Amino acid sequence: MEILGALIAGTFIGSVLGFVGAGGAMLTVPILIYGFGFEPSLASTAALAVVGAAALSGASAKIKSKEIYYRDAFVIWAIGLTTNLGFSNLADDLPEDFIAIGFSCVIIFAGLSMLGSPLTTMTKRMSWPVLIVISLLIGSITGLFGIGGGFLVIPVLVLGFGTSQSIAAGTALLVIAINSMTALIGHHALVSEVSWDIPLAMGISAVTVAQIASRIKLPISDALLRKVFAYLLFSVAAFSLIERIFIA
Repeated sequence: MEILGALIAGTFIGSVLGFVGAGGAMLTVPILIYGFGFEPSLASTAALAVVGAAALSGASAKIKSKEIYYRDAFVIWAIGLTTNLGFSNLADDLPEDFIAIGFSCVIIFAGLSMLGSPLTTMTKRMSWPVLIVISLLIGSITGLFGIGGGFLVIPVLVLGFGTSQSIAAGTALLVIAINSMTALIGHHALVSEVSWDIPLAMGISAVTVAQIASRIKLPISDALLRKVFAYLLFSVAAFSLIERIFIA
């Protein structure tokens, strides 16, 4: 039954990654913690592998349709490399409550970042100052909480630079994939402590569904898709905070 639950969870995670281009880890970590009893630090480590593989699968579909800004994706990864690996190495020394509560705060911010209207209708590339700030921030939260950072890439591209949702999602998927795999190296001390049967089943399902979902255009507006995703994140964060602060 646990394997079946993991396959269903992976389907949900892969769908979100494929359609939105972000949010995989924000769902994977709580599912592993509250659905399968993982400790927050181990859930973050396992999520890096699951979401990294699923994001790479989704990005491969975007590569074929030429819907990725490669410069932005690889520069975000390269600049954020120091903060990513630095905070990854600290992850196993941090209190579980810090990781759980900090994770919830990050996904509340992620939800807020998805709301809003485009600041411009002109499509242009990210400026270097914006790229540097976003890159360092993404590297930090990936290393600490196992979050790939797509939730920052998408609103910056869509709301700040007028990029289409499809290209922003493709770029975010590539950022998530390479950032997650890098952070997993930094989490090497925790990798051997993870029970990988559940994450493996989840990953297989997520990889398959992300590949399919990345090729499908939903019959709803990009703004509505971001809004639905934002309120989903608010719900996950509220549940996590209530459980950690008032119940645990």
